[in-house]
Amino acid sequence: MGKVLIIGAGGVATVAAHKVAQNKDVFTEIKIASRTKSKCDALAQVLNEKYGTNVTTARVDADSVEELVALMSEYKPDIVMNLALPYQDLTIMDACLATGCNYLDTANYEPKDEAHFEYSWQWAYRERFEKAGLCAILGCGFDPGVTSVYTAYAAKHHFDEMHYLDIVDCNAGNHHKAFATNFNPEINIREITQKGLYWENGQYVETEPMEIHQPLNYPNIGPKESYLLHHEEIESLVINYPTIKRARFWMTFGEAYLKHLEVIQNIGMDCIDEVEYQAPKADGTGMITVKIVPLQFLKAVLPNPQELGQNYDGETSIGCRIRGIKNGEEHTYYVYNNCSHQAAFEETGMQGVSYTTGVPAMIGAMMFLKGIWSKPGVHNVEEFDPDPFMEQLNLQGLPWHELHDIDLEL
Repeated sequence: MGKVLIIGAGGVATVAAHKVAQNKDVFTEIKIASRTKSKCDALAQVLNEKYGTNVTTARVDADSVEELVALMSEYKPDIVMNLALPYQDLTIMDACLATGCNYLDTANYEPKDEAHFEYSWQWAYRERFEKAGLCAILGCGFDPGVTSVYTAYAAKHHFDEMHYLDIVDCNAGNHHKAFATNFNPEINIREITQKGLYWENGQYVETEPMEIHQPLNYPNIGPKESYLLHHEEIESLVINYPTIKRARFWMTFGEAYLKHLEVIQNIGMDCIDEVEYQAPKADGTGMITVKIVPLQFLKAVLPNPQELGQNYDGETSIGCRIRGIKNGEEHTYYVYNNCSHQAAFEETGMQGVSYTTGVPAMIGAMMFLKGIWSKPGVHNVEEFDPDPFMEQLNLQGLPWHELHDIDLEL
């Protein structure tokens, strides 16, 4: 049905590649490209042996528009799945425009030299994608992604007006490491150390990092302390659903994680600016001035998120808690998925956080290739019909559950 180019070879890309290979009726040709071709080759070998596919690979520097253009011009994919780093969203979108390729990602753009993320940079591409007749699908992971589709599904089927939206993300798994992040450490730490932000009564309210928190009960897990964070899907959801009076995002963290994070901040290892220090030369002939970014150095010494899966037990629970009006009466609605880390590892070799992001990325690309989610421009996922996506979640390993008219706790 279509050719796909997957850019990236990390945990999310690995899961997405497995799911793409499992759906050969939709994805007829597959190429995986990243800066480290050996990682692509190893993944392709696993996929080809396991699923009987013919996945090919390439090396590309996703920071280089020139290299991306050369690769896309040669391969001519129907859609490019950007599963690299958020820093690289714009270079990949530029290359897609230059070569006539459609685009999909899982996280919005973030400049490398500033701990800040928002959709404005990518929304600025709308007119260019529209004029080129190309489709760009933004934020097609779980959160953002599935949570936005959940919201669209709720608006379509259960509410005339949605008034209060709380996105809740719990990881109750245990990777048996003293400290590790579930996705790229640099991105993860930058995200959660920013100030909190939520929408209320037509404006954004800023909080200190992790200032607002409370225990919430998660299905099959129980109570977990949950912290209000800034998260990008709120930005598009309050625009596309203007009846929302308040929208917030919550995530759980264990005490040990927070203590390590506090130490990291106290000693300046979360810094994203370059620092210089004097280091002895390897040959013993003197000293040399070395420049490093502390957070990037920390990433290098922390456990690789791709290697956490084997001993990871427990599960995630991510969903939307919504209160609003249907037929003149107030109702509540909770839609969620629980994902087992061990089940994810057994299928793809990756832990549940990578799984919950990689599966929706594949489904989004599937929606495009089937012509279900396909219109020129730059679009967040809630702008498309949620029903076929929701159906595929049940078929592709992320079944969802609904609770009506319960106490949402929020």
